[in-house]
Amino acid sequence: MSSFQLGKWDLSELAKDPKSKAFQNQILELEKDAASFEKIKQKLNPKMSSKEFLKIISQVEEISEKMSRIGGYASLSYSADTQSDEATSLMMRMSKLGSEISNKILFFDLWWKTQVDEKNAKRLIKDSGELAQYLEHKRLFAKYSLSEAEERIINTLDVTGISALVKLYDKITNAFEYQMKVGTKTKKMTREEISNYVRDTNPKVRETAYKTILGKFNQNKGVTGEIYQNIVQNWKDEGIDIRGYKSPISMRNIGNDVDDKTIEALLSVCKRNAPIFQKFFTQKAKMLKLKKLRRYDIYAPAAANIKEKNYSYDNSVKLVFESMGRFSDKLESFAKKVFDENHIDSSVRPGKRDGAFCSTLSPKITPFVLVNFTGKSRDVFTLAHELGHAVHSQAAQDRSILVQDAPLPLAETASTFSELLLYDNISDKISDNEKKIMLSEKIDDLYATIMRQSFFTIFEVDAHEQIAKGTTVDEISKTYLQNLKQQFGNSVDVSEDFAIEWSCIPHFYHTPFYCYAYSFGNLLALSLFQRFKNEGKDFVPSYIEILAAGGAKKPEKLLAEHGIDISSEKFWQEGFDYVKSQVKALSELN
Repeated sequence: MSSFQLGKWDLSELAKDPKSKAFQNQILELEKDAASFEKIKQKLNPKMSSKEFLKIISQVEEISEKMSRIGGYASLSYSADTQSDEATSLMMRMSKLGSEISNKILFFDLWWKTQVDEKNAKRLIKDSGELAQYLEHKRLFAKYSLSEAEERIINTLDVTGISALVKLYDKITNAFEYQMKVGTKTKKMTREEISNYVRDTNPKVRETAYKTILGKFNQNKGVTGEIYQNIVQNWKDEGIDIRGYKSPISMRNIGNDVDDKTIEALLSVCKRNAPIFQKFFTQKAKMLKLKKLRRYDIYAPAAANIKEKNYSYDNSVKLVFESMGRFSDKLESFAKKVFDENHIDSSVRPGKRDGAFCSTLSPKITPFVLVNFTGKSRDVFTLAHELGHAVHSQAAQDRSILVQDAPLPLAETASTFSELLLYDNISDKISDNEKKIMLSEKIDDLYATIMRQSFFTIFEVDAHEQIAKGTTVDEISKTYLQNLKQQFGNSVDVSEDFAIEWSCIPHFYHTPFYCYAYSFGNLLALSLFQRFKNEGKDFVPSYIEILAAGGAKKPEKLLAEHGIDISSEKFWQEGFDYVKSQVKALSELN
């Protein structure tokens, strides 16, 4: 196997050069398709044949494919360099184009949701194959839809409204310059680089890292706070006041095609199980020879006297491949494809977007993955996580572009499962001492991806309610601090500077109520992984079937077919029982 080097992705499959005639032709072709589609308006009739109806749907698919290709090129170029004026300008142009194209084909969506009677809708759905659930889900939005003219106005204004606010938040926060003293030297760093120091063995360094990041957000809380208030207000104005959704979180649940009661059960069980992690943090304090953890210490390495292992990029990639391959050759081949086609951006650079993501543009295009790889063990797990997303998309690559993507709560399943496969693989190769460290890190991750994310969602519910009534940025911060104290109980000391941490969380700005998807996906993945451990290779086809469904089935229905009832608190509790067993195993190792 060849060696893997850090580098940038190759976007030439999407577009060669945005200034070229070929790129302009891509845009012209898309506009021509959309203009041609508009002519269908006169022919729409609820009594049309299924064949005619599916022909219209295939035109929607084609327009979506073309828009996704050029829009994806702009979005990925911008993520690779958020400070480039050229990338910013292209992103703005493509957002505007996307809005115009959406407006041109919007009439069909509205016709389907609001003008087709129930009898004909059932007939057309029955003959639509894999698109049945997609079309049913669309009908759910009927009571929240507006007239075509109103929908056009919202689409148009979003480009310079909520989308512009999100871009502004990214531009401001990605341009923050951090300076941190390490040893005797003061270094300029990106947020990504400083974030590594929150896991440092030295308590003072951890504290300094947090204070450097939080201090910068605190200095800018006036502007980032106001951006957030406006995003939340827009969410309420459009969603509740204009469209008539029941609550802010209901908008996300319906969008995710998941029932309110499923998410209520999930959050209720998460809240009830906070003591499991509190017990872990008390235990971790003893491992670190501290009386009590401070919030600065929760990600501290469990064995401060053992130097954290650094992983080369090449070795990390091969470890992830091997972990997937032990489970299924098919999964490994999907992960390798991302590298074979150079669809990964892995190096750390100024201006590059923080964090990591996987972008699926179309079933015909291998997903693109962005990571900021610095060689820490968590970077190896991040790589497994994002490649898990890429595997999920490719498992569903035979689906229509309209149903390839799994609903948000299921979208975190494969990513988390891939991390569990990696942990399982690595833990076979290490000593008991290393296992103790890794198990502690694993529980750290379970905290970060289950408990922390569910409490993020609980905070959002409160913040949206507060902002609707009119509140200050400082009052939002007080609510957040209270939220932290509730999840940590007496196990961790939380200092006042963490009150502003909410403004550092991009998901609150980009995608309100996204975070519960992590809790959902992680607890579900733990349950599926337990089944794999019990059933062995017999479980593999069932797992791949769940991934291959994409968004073609409602989560409750898809999982019920595999014996899982996600609306019951009992199911979610099973995930926490696994976490409890891991905390107990760590206690025994100690």
